[in-house]
Amino acid sequence: MSAWTKDELDRIAAADELELASVRRDGSLRKPVTIWVVRVGDDLFVRSIYGRGSGWFRGVLSRHEGHVRAGGVDRDVRFVEVAADAPVHDEIDAVFQSKYGHYPARYVGPTVTPQARAATLELAPR
Repeated sequence: MSAWTKDELDRIAAADELELASVRRDGSLRKPVTIWVVRVGDDLFVRSIYGRGSGWFRGVLSRHEGHVRAGGVDRDVRFVEVAADAPVHDEIDAVFQSKYGHYPARYVGPTVTPQARAATLELAPR
């Protein structure tokens, strides 16, 4: 498995939005969705504010593979589910609030709910 380069991490973390396309069962990519992304250490995370039932999140669960694009970086990734009780959630919450705090609370608040925490994915390059 490959790892993110420092440049990739920096560029993706600096990007306001990330395009995420999961792989369908037949191997083709779904239509990309635009979501927020945060960096904690050398790891990148995304969340579904609508929880595990959202369309794009359910699509990710079919193969746990896809493609992301942000900050000029294009990478194939694996989507790794983060356990609901993982200690990293507090750090992820803090970064979401810090990075996106300039947006109205009605947009940022849903990223740090128990529902969103339960639909947190780490992006691992492949």
